[in-house]
Amino acid sequence: MILNIQKQILALKKEKDAVILAHSYQSPEILEIADEVGDSFALSTVAKKYPQKTVILCGVKFMAETVKILSPEKKVILPVEIATCPMAEQITPQEVLKFKEKNPIFKVVAYVNTTANLKAVCDVCVTSSSALQIVSKIKEPILFVPDKNLGSYIKSQLPGKDIILMNGCCPVHDSVTEQDVKNIKERYPDMKIAMHPELPPQVLQYADYIGSTTGIDDYVSKVKEDVVIGTEKSIADHLNMRYPSRNFPLLSKSLMCPDMRVTSLMDVYKALIGKGGLEIEIDEETRLKAKVPIDAMIELGK
Repeated sequence: MILNIQKQILALKKEKDAVILAHSYQSPEILEIADEVGDSFALSTVAKKYPQKTVILCGVKFMAETVKILSPEKKVILPVEIATCPMAEQITPQEVLKFKEKNPIFKVVAYVNTTANLKAVCDVCVTSSSALQIVSKIKEPILFVPDKNLGSYIKSQLPGKDIILMNGCCPVHDSVTEQDVKNIKERYPDMKIAMHPELPPQVLQYADYIGSTTGIDDYVSKVKEDVVIGTEKSIADHLNMRYPSRNFPLLSKSLMCPDMRVTSLMDVYKALIGKGGLEIEIDEETRLKAKVPIDAMIELGK
């Protein structure tokens, strides 16, 4: 049945002049029919290279919004309307504007995992892989939103920087505890642990490697040994399939994102035939304002 639906989706892509972009946290059956697989920002930038007029974004809403911000001429569809990112919506634009009014010298740095409306009141965006490089180049004091864990990691690497954090986080990564790490180290005492910087500081202190999803993938390919994976379960699943002779145990069983897993093949199929999904719409004023910190990220990331 799955293979039959996949074949129908591949045929519909051509018929509907659509391209399918899938975040690496998506299920294997969706990754198999995607034109591109990657992290959130990579997907938003790669969308521009495709001539297709419609983009089906298999991920969560802020990712689809970022595609629309950078490719306003395209029709962007999120297959499942309720696929949102809790962290992206934890800090409101009003909170940031209030802070900026009282602290005008601060630059507001936003993790790309934020809504279009929040990006529109920020100065620079960052990804988990570019945050350290970009923040190091900013001379002014910084308000980092929304992820306190990624922000805390950046602060630890740049102790001379004046960085204020807000109380946002990825609830999935933030649920991992120090005891989880102790338990996994007891089970696999000789195994390296690769972690995403969205994990809490008390967990990151045990990491052998800290990096983005792409960074973890690169690390695993280089060490040539078994590695405990400290990020969303799908990454461990993909690595286990790619390297069947190696083991990639999950740091904690809580590392499963319900929003990333809510999208199914049938949701993609229905989005293509116009029977489901959410078309992303952003007013032009907000889009242009939200594009400013993204452009700044690209410039500072050079």
